[in-house]
Amino acid sequence: MAVRQALGRGLQLGRALLLRFTAKPGPAYGWGRPGPAAGWGRGERRGWAAGPGAEPRKVGLGLPDRYRFFRQSVAGLAARLQRQFAVRARGGAGPCGRAVYLAFGLGLGLIEEKQAEGRRAASACQEIQAIFAQKNKLVPDPLDTRRWQGFRLEEYLIGQSIGKGCSAAVYEAAMPALPQQLEVAKSIELLPGRGPDVIPRGEKDVQAAGAPVFPLAIKMMWNISAGSSSEAILSTMSQELVPASRVALAGEYGAVAYRKSKGGPKQLAPHPNIIRVLRAFTSSVPLLPGALVDYPDVLPSRLHPEGLGHGRTLFLVMKNYPCTLRQYLRENTPSPRLATVMTLQLLEGVDHLVQQGIAHRDLKSDNILVELDADGCPWLVITDFGCCLADASIGLQLPFTSWYVDRGGNGCLMAPEVSTAHPGPRAVIDYSKADTWAVGAIAYEIFGLANPFYGQGKAHLESRSYQEAQLPVLPESVPLDVRQLVRSLLQREPSKRPSARVAANVLHLSLWGEDILALKNLKLDKMIAWLLQQSAATLLANGLTEKRCVETKMKMLFLANLECDALCQAALLLSSWRAAP
Repeated sequence: MAVRQALGRGLQLGRALLLRFTAKPGPAYGWGRPGPAAGWGRGERRGWAAGPGAEPRKVGLGLPDRYRFFRQSVAGLAARLQRQFAVRARGGAGPCGRAVYLAFGLGLGLIEEKQAEGRRAASACQEIQAIFAQKNKLVPDPLDTRRWQGFRLEEYLIGQSIGKGCSAAVYEAAMPALPQQLEVAKSIELLPGRGPDVIPRGEKDVQAAGAPVFPLAIKMMWNISAGSSSEAILSTMSQELVPASRVALAGEYGAVAYRKSKGGPKQLAPHPNIIRVLRAFTSSVPLLPGALVDYPDVLPSRLHPEGLGHGRTLFLVMKNYPCTLRQYLRENTPSPRLATVMTLQLLEGVDHLVQQGIAHRDLKSDNILVELDADGCPWLVITDFGCCLADASIGLQLPFTSWYVDRGGNGCLMAPEVSTAHPGPRAVIDYSKADTWAVGAIAYEIFGLANPFYGQGKAHLESRSYQEAQLPVLPESVPLDVRQLVRSLLQREPSKRPSARVAANVLHLSLWGEDILALKNLKLDKMIAWLLQQSAATLLANGLTEKRCVETKMKMLFLANLECDALCQAALLLSSWRAAP
């Protein structure tokens, strides 16, 4: 029965297409009307398509070139099939047999044409991606001009505490040798010499210099069990060095340089939504502001009699950001559109991690930093890689042989496939969509609701046991596309979740692709024409202003990470959500 239905459908398709492609062209078939761009034929510049109203090239009797090739291919296939099968049929093939062969040939022709269209679209995406990958170069870091400086704690001017976590304390810092900081240091009579100088709270207003007094932040790790040798410290705390630049690991003057062993962690390529460690070195633990109150137990005994810490530890130098995402949301309520852009930034960062074979495993609003642009729009940066999985030998597939295997931090935002995993000889935890799940949970905070996986009471959910029906409903002010995406990110089954790349594309299309999504019959050539328009507009916007706004930067990232398949998946998801009742 299935074969009969398939043949019947093939015959119907064959008859319809035969009439369309072999009939004499005329106004009834639309050949004389302007149509959409047909792709790139010979003689056309690769990477560019005709505009939406351009006239397709015509040859022969007025058929577009691609249809002429299609008709010839189908005719040839049908003729060959008829000759091959006719010898098996007594008296040659009858009308029914010829129709079957023709339908089969037409089907092959359709497949060939569809594949050619897909290849053209993939080629266009690759060319667009190549252009914007070059444009997306990172802004030079504050220490670029001091390439061989900054590997000793004594070179820094230390400010007040920014915050502390379960394994480190962070302080604001500056290098007075930097031109914009030298006058400030002189004005308050604090220049480095015997050790890291500290500006007491309530000192002179050092903002008068016109530039941020402390453009840097120093993270001092707490060393309880790593020993006091530089080699042991760098080895034990190697995960913190995953987002470090090559210059950051150049080593200290006369001290032990960081050696990347075969089993060591990966080095993460830079990305604008991920923190960059500018310097990494070991040094003796100093007594910094608030240490005796905030973390006396982890200090060495020479600084606190009851301290358990070693005398030497790891220091990481990074850019100083105004606040964390948690602090920003405590004081600000972003609009639905702005919250969507913020969620998109997290997905872009997570996608970069996945592409590099790295899982953060500790995503939360405290580990996301925020910087504001000139318009007050927040730019998000993922930080704190102390719990990350960055092993080149296993990628994102962690063998879970016993309960002693580290599954990451922050159990509240641990994806279901991680929190419910049970150890065994062949057990493996797949982290490829674990961070994406965490972004879905954090999205509730960004859109103004309490994170459902924090707290206690009936509203509290646990990743081990929750059901999708229990997820809180986002406000009606949040666009439908975003509400559907957040729910799909929090699907218990990883196979039902979109990847970070597809999820980011969904938000890109939802924010800036309404024109293309409104089309009832969305085709690849129309999608490529829209991408070319977006590329031109983004390049123009990027060139008009010295400092790019957040939305322009996000469009640049989208085009620099363009993948045809992932974009089509995102468009299909959006279409299915919008078509659902």
